[in-house]
Amino acid sequence: MIRLENLTKHFGPAHNPFVAVDNVNLDLPTGEICVLLGPSGCGKTTTMKMINRLIQPTSGKVFIDGKDTGTVDAIELRRSIGYVIQQIGLFPNKTIEENICVVPDLLGWDRRKSRMRAKELLELVGLQPDLFLKRYPKELSGGQQQRVGVLRALAADPPVMLMDEPFGAIDPINREVIQEEFLKMQKTIRKTIIFVSHDLDEAVKMADRIAIFRGGKLEQYATPDDLLARPANSFIEDFLGSDRALKRLRLIPVRNAMQTDFITVQNSDSVESALERMRSSGSAAAFVLDAEGVPQSLLSAQVAGARSGAVADHAEPVKGAVPVSGDLRHAVSLMFAHDMPLLPCVDEGGRLAGVMSYRSIVHNLGHGETA
Repeated sequence: MIRLENLTKHFGPAHNPFVAVDNVNLDLPTGEICVLLGPSGCGKTTTMKMINRLIQPTSGKVFIDGKDTGTVDAIELRRSIGYVIQQIGLFPNKTIEENICVVPDLLGWDRRKSRMRAKELLELVGLQPDLFLKRYPKELSGGQQQRVGVLRALAADPPVMLMDEPFGAIDPINREVIQEEFLKMQKTIRKTIIFVSHDLDEAVKMADRIAIFRGGKLEQYATPDDLLARPANSFIEDFLGSDRALKRLRLIPVRNAMQTDFITVQNSDSVESALERMRSSGSAAAFVLDAEGVPQSLLSAQVAGARSGAVADHAEPVKGAVPVSGDLRHAVSLMFAHDMPLLPCVDEGGRLAGVMSYRSIVHNLGHGETA
């Protein structure tokens, strides 16, 4: 959907130019998010701004849906591309409805159609239209204003969006909420997005692909998992940090990493019989489930080996469980917080679907690593 072909930008005199972007080639499929990362002055923002010609390329081409954007009027091009900036840039003298409808109005949309679009978009991000359409930006929180800024970029239903550190000015708690809302929205709207960020954790969370720049050059372009598992060079390794393996925890779904050969027992079973089953299967613990299949308590092999009697007398209540829709970062956090070497993984109904162990986490982190 977006293709950058030998894209280059020089600043300064022709005889001694500063090369801000150096011969960048990149392909981003339709409906995916590409996050541009790199140290300050690396060329990521300049690259993004050449896509809608806020900065004119020195050479090279940008194609959107196969069409050379250099053949399109610059104003027309910008109106066809959504653009979100960190500073939001809402018009203080316009209502939220009017702010969202700026581009549709410029494009000559029917007023009723554009106002209906504003209402639909507010509902999409959980802002009640009746409460927010007629308010002014100063009457909204920073996080709410940021959401409106995103909606304004979406109002004319552009196929492509450019986002310049859109959540950077939001406090960490609200940033996490807005990121989650945006990802849920993206599953529905499937826009093709170029997203500039300085935050590696944000990039890993938001991106389908990550492009890392240095000195105007594109050093590596890969999926987050490939990037973290196989950095292209020492610069990328240093940029990603020594904890890059831990960053991959966010990318691995619980359902893909859990073990499904768990042991279940009844409260009335003997500890000895439970231990025998655990040993024969190599399991570190057995779970007691209620009538609906929800894990209630856990008997560890360590405890069972030193006790006798009924399971009910020695099983400990389950302190936490991770949904199969979660990721390994969530699982590890629960395991550490509750000192649970074996964590139950549950489906939407809370029923036991698998178990997570430290061994399975290490195995999944190691998968795909280069020697």
